[in-house]
Amino acid sequence: MKKVSLLLLILLISVSGSAQEAIPSSFENDVQSIIDAAINSDFAFERLTYMGDTFGPRFSGSENLENSIDWIVEEMKSDGFDRVWTQPVKVPHWVRGEESAILNVPIKRKLPMLGLGGSVGTPSKGITGEVLVVQSFEELEERSEEAEGKIVLFNAEFTSYGQTVGYRVNGASEAAKHGAIASLIASVASYSIQTPHTGVMRYADGVKKIPHAAITVEDALLMQRLADRGEKLEVTLKMEAQTLPDADSRNVIAEIKGSEFPDEIIVLGGHIDSWDVGTGMMDDGGGCVAAWEALRLIKKLGLTPKRTIRVVLWTNEENGLAGANEYRRWVEEDEQSLNNHVLAMESDAGVFDPIGFGFTGSDEAFDILTEIGAHLESIESGEISKGGGGADIGPLMRGGVPGMGLRVNGDKYFWFHHTDADTIDKLNIDDFNECVATMAAFAYGVADLNIRLPR
Repeated sequence: MKKVSLLLLILLISVSGSAQEAIPSSFENDVQSIIDAAINSDFAFERLTYMGDTFGPRFSGSENLENSIDWIVEEMKSDGFDRVWTQPVKVPHWVRGEESAILNVPIKRKLPMLGLGGSVGTPSKGITGEVLVVQSFEELEERSEEAEGKIVLFNAEFTSYGQTVGYRVNGASEAAKHGAIASLIASVASYSIQTPHTGVMRYADGVKKIPHAAITVEDALLMQRLADRGEKLEVTLKMEAQTLPDADSRNVIAEIKGSEFPDEIIVLGGHIDSWDVGTGMMDDGGGCVAAWEALRLIKKLGLTPKRTIRVVLWTNEENGLAGANEYRRWVEEDEQSLNNHVLAMESDAGVFDPIGFGFTGSDEAFDILTEIGAHLESIESGEISKGGGGADIGPLMRGGVPGMGLRVNGDKYFWFHHTDADTIDKLNIDDFNECVATMAAFAYGVADLNIRLPR
C-alpha cells in the first residue's frame, strides 16, 4: 500500500510540475494586473447598460439586433483591436405580432402569456376551446381520447431546465398527435411572479402545426386546481405569429494577433441575439460584453500573448444557431482547418458570481487549466470541472476543439430567462467584473502558454 501511495504521489507531483512548467513565470503578475483592472472598472458594465437601454431586445431578423451590431463594431474599432470585422449570416425571422389569452370559464381572467418562438398563429378571430390539463406526456397519452378538439395545457413541474424544456420544444406536436387544436405550457421557470417565459419550439415532421404558447406558473396551477375540482375550463387564444423569409444578420469578430503563433487561436464569446422580450442583459448581452471587455483589458494592459485571442459575438443562438454553424463553416473553408483553434470558451449562463469553467478536453489540458485557475484564488473563480461547453462553441467542439463554458452561481437564472424581466437591474457590477477577470485570465493564460494546449 505504501509503495502504491508513493507512486501516486510521484505521479501527482509530476503532473503538477508539468502544468506549472507550461505557464510562463510572468503569469502570476499578469493575472493580478488583469484582476485589478477588471474589478476596479465600471466601463464595461456601463457599455452593457447602454446597449440594453438603447437597443432593447435583439431578436434574430430585427432592426434592433442589426443596429446593436453596428454600434458594437464602431465601439470595437475605437478600442484599437488588431482586426474587427463582421461575418454575414442568414437567420430565421419569426415575428410575434399581437397576442392574448383569456380564461373564459369557469372564471373570467386575462392570462399573461408569450407565444413560443416558431409557433404558427391562430385565425384572426382566435381559437376558443375547452382545456385539458395534464402534467406530463405520459398523462396525455393515458387521456388521449379527451384531447380531441381541445386546447392541451402542460402543467409540468420544473425539475431542471434540460428535462422540463421538452414541453416547450415538443409540446405542440405531442398535443396535435392526440387531436388538440392548440397547446399551452406552464412557463419553464424555477420561480415566477406572474412572468411568462418564451423560447424556441419545434414541429415534428408530418404532424399538424398548432399554436403553442406559455402562460405563467401561477395561472397553470390555478387551472390545475379548477380542473381537479371538476370544473370545465375554456380559453380563447389569439396569436398573430408568423415566420417570414430568412433575414440578413452578422457575427461580430475582433482579435489581438499572437506575437509568436498568430495562426493558433483562442476564441471566446457569447451570443449577441436575444429573445424579443426584456433587453437580453443576462441572456446573453452580459456574456458578450464580458468577453469583449476581457479582450479590451488584455490590450489596454499591454499584454502580448503568444497566440491570437479572438472574440466572437455569435448571432442567432436563440432560435437557430445559424451564427455558430456559419463560423465553423468559415473556419473550415476560409481558414482551412479547425486545428488552428486551440480552445473555445463561452459565457451563456448569466454573468452572476463566477465559479470557474466546465471543460471538455484532454486530461493534460485539464491539468494546465487547473493550474491557471489556481491564480484566481483571490476572486474564487478558478475551479475547473470536467464536462462543459456551450451551444455556440458546440460546432467547434464537435470538430475536436477543446471547449469550456463559464460556470456561475446561477440560482436565479431561470427566474428571468426569456422574459420581460431580463434587464440590467438583475445583474451586479462586482459579479460581472469578476466574470470579465475570469474570462480574461483563462484566455490570456492559454494564449501565452509555453506549449500549445494539448488535445
